[in-house]
Amino acid sequence: MKNKALKTIIILLIFAGLLSLAPLVFSKSGDIDAEIEALNLKIQNQKKQIDNLKARQQEYQAQIQAKQRDRISLSNQLSLLENRLAKAQLDIEETNLEIDKTNLEIQKIEVDSTNLDEQIETQKQHIGNLLRLVYKQDQISTLEMILLNGSLAEFLNQAKYLEDTNKEIGQSVTDLKRDKERLDNNKLSLTEKNTELTTLKNKLEEKKNSLAYEQENKTFILEETRSSEKEYQNLLLQAKREQDQAAAEIASAERLIRQKMSQKDQQKLNNGNNTIAWPVPKNYIVSSFHDTDYPYRNIIGEHPAVDIRAKQGTTITAAADGYVAKVKFDGTRSYSYIMLIHGDGLATVYGHTSAVYVVTDQYVIQGQAIGRSGGTPGGVGSGGFTTGPHLHFEVRKDGLPVNPENYLP
Repeated sequence: MKNKALKTIIILLIFAGLLSLAPLVFSKSGDIDAEIEALNLKIQNQKKQIDNLKARQQEYQAQIQAKQRDRISLSNQLSLLENRLAKAQLDIEETNLEIDKTNLEIQKIEVDSTNLDEQIETQKQHIGNLLRLVYKQDQISTLEMILLNGSLAEFLNQAKYLEDTNKEIGQSVTDLKRDKERLDNNKLSLTEKNTELTTLKNKLEEKKNSLAYEQENKTFILEETRSSEKEYQNLLLQAKREQDQAAAEIASAERLIRQKMSQKDQQKLNNGNNTIAWPVPKNYIVSSFHDTDYPYRNIIGEHPAVDIRAKQGTTITAAADGYVAKVKFDGTRSYSYIMLIHGDGLATVYGHTSAVYVVTDQYVIQGQAIGRSGGTPGGVGSGGFTTGPHLHFEVRKDGLPVNPENYLP
């Protein structure tokens, strides 16, 4: 009877220990659930604000497109710039909200992961206690269990208890596997969210730069025209002449250079590295090829290049091996550029240069410094109209402009 009483005490103590953990686990779980629910509400609120901003952005975009179709005038251009400024500010606000939302999502994942870590440790302890209990029972033979129990009914109850304990172990192992899998998924999600956060922060800098460029553009126009429609039209005419002259010179230079090239020079071109590389550090494209949102589309026509954002004075490198076919640079604010010809009928043009390091007929290799970028309104080599520091980059195939993004890596 003493053995029976001792065994009963041991069992009760073990159960009491297991049950004592339950209120703590449930209490902690309830707090975590409340915290996660609060974070979910904040995330949903951020999403609503983002949706509202998107609707306002679409309104400004519609106004911008409408203004681009209107008659070219100073008042219209200023109105267009105002809409672009307002949209750029909304873009910044939206990106900030996206960053806040992503931070909340990261926080939610971290809270959930911390809770799962604690649950997994609790489950491990729980399984260990159950296994030790079963192990102790396994040390007693069936005959000993019958002798220790006062009746067959008590013996059957004891057997049922062991069966239930085994089931509890199986369920706890299943729960442990489920939580471990969820924790692994959380770690993957956390990595993705941190990558997304980095991308959003870079995007925010791009949007801030866009806003600064738009503001510079508006200030430049106001200073140059002194709010005079006549002066504005003169600027338009000057910009159109510059672009038409550059396009004609570029086409003529390429044609003449290729005609005069010796067979040896042509072979050198074709044997060179003709894959197109980024001429400035890979960056945000401000205006794409034939961009319908190009601010001066109705002034100088289709945009025959990509405008790559680059700080004033950024080193420009040759996009491929080739010969310098044309250099237009006089140190004034007139539009300046460098043109290279390559093998396979390709040519590249680098516009708004603020400095030039090469001369006509010089052979250059891919990555070689050929000049520095410009584009600041009113700066050296900027030309009549520009939206801010950037590189105007053209790729030509058999004399005609093609989309550089089809060639860039």
